[in-house]
Amino acid sequence: MNLNQVIEPLLHVEKLGDENPNITSIEMDSREVKNGSLFVCLKGFHVDGHDYIDEAISNGAVAILTERTVNVSVPAIVVKDTSLALAVIANHFYHYPTNQLTLVGVTGTNGKTTTTHIIEQIVQNAKRNTGLIGTMYKKIGEVIYDTKNTTPESLELQKTFAQMVSNEVEVAIMEVSSHALDLGRVRGSNFDIGVFTNLTPEHLDYHETMEKYKQAKGLLFSQLGNRYDKEARKVAVLNEDDPVSNEYKRMTAAQVITYGIKQQSDVMAHSVSMKTSGTHFILKTPIGSSPVSMKLVGLFSVYNVLAAVSTSLALGIKLKTIVESIEQIEGVPGRFELVDVGQPFSVIVDYAHTADSLKNVLKTIKEFAKGDVWCIVGCGGDRDRTKRPLMAKIAVDYADYAIFTSDNPRSEDPNNIIKDMEAGVVGQEYSVVVDRKKAIETTVQNAKKEDVVVIAGKGHETYQIIGTTTYDFDDRIVAKEAIRRIME
Repeated sequence: MNLNQVIEPLLHVEKLGDENPNITSIEMDSREVKNGSLFVCLKGFHVDGHDYIDEAISNGAVAILTERTVNVSVPAIVVKDTSLALAVIANHFYHYPTNQLTLVGVTGTNGKTTTTHIIEQIVQNAKRNTGLIGTMYKKIGEVIYDTKNTTPESLELQKTFAQMVSNEVEVAIMEVSSHALDLGRVRGSNFDIGVFTNLTPEHLDYHETMEKYKQAKGLLFSQLGNRYDKEARKVAVLNEDDPVSNEYKRMTAAQVITYGIKQQSDVMAHSVSMKTSGTHFILKTPIGSSPVSMKLVGLFSVYNVLAAVSTSLALGIKLKTIVESIEQIEGVPGRFELVDVGQPFSVIVDYAHTADSLKNVLKTIKEFAKGDVWCIVGCGGDRDRTKRPLMAKIAVDYADYAIFTSDNPRSEDPNNIIKDMEAGVVGQEYSVVVDRKKAIETTVQNAKKEDVVVIAGKGHETYQIIGTTTYDFDDRIVAKEAIRRIME
């Protein structure tokens, strides 16, 4: 496309310069610019793209999209909001890819990653090609790519969706974070199904209040559109047991499928029973009922499965395929993941990094643990401080032994993070081992036969951020090495 074609969908632009160069790519990072690029100046939390215009031009940019008048040697397109303009032109440049596939968005505080993976498995078993975008990676078919954010910027999203279309993906499943919704990263993404897992305190350093956090999540459902089309049906999948769903019902014009365990819902789990080997329940749906015996453990896992079942029904998948898929799923890396080297006690690594998710994990473990429960937990630096005392209290209240340690301290002193945690457990018993590796090693050394050790907070992550340096660190590997040493 030439420049005039790229900016054709935009309203009220001011073009400085008469040239109409051919645009070979759109970039928002000056380091990624090459000959033929249109460079988009975005204002971020820490940097302003307008400061990198000269670098972009020297790297080959043939045009600039900006929010202010600039004196440059290439055409400049001035708009009021480069973030919104980027979403518009990225869609246009990549030929509106989400109109050519079915897009499922999953939002909520906890359970997004597991739910998207369960949906992916079911859809694949229904013989449909899938794409996946989330916390751990993005996948196109079976090819995995790294991602920086749970939900990428609009440019990266549309580029990824275009790749999916070219690889004949039929259903794309995506985690949709509250940040992405609030910052407009998913503008132009034509969602067909929006899924809500739950809402508990998280990201209040950014959203400030639960009301704002709730409203940000609700954007997914309000943005499903106001049009009814039998060829492109819009569906909201909502957790009936979470009262927030009542507000999301009012926000959306889409048809609604509800799921739950406590409240009467379209999709329900009855007679839930749990063992260390898995979970059993009777699945009730509008198209029939079926017993389910799955390897996933915990009531939170049942909720994730019900969300995935509801989504699969909206996709027109048969109940038999859905149930068979659920029973095949082994789990998701870093989500209630067992570390087993033949030791006489259990070690579980979980991504639980909110008070609610940690409570869910520990309550589940207490139901089957024959020995003591040990909980190693920390909180991330430069993130929501309000949850630190809450997480500490959950660990102390639900575990027999709570060990406070570092997570990803980033620019904060880990000792100060732990002091914030300690404010929630004044007068109660706990231990502090600031070094995370040492905390894991010490706990493994002290665990007895039939005890359960929970290493919470980082899950699938393979790094630890201390200061501005990222170090290799995987809870699962550290735990395995510590276990092997005591078994030698």
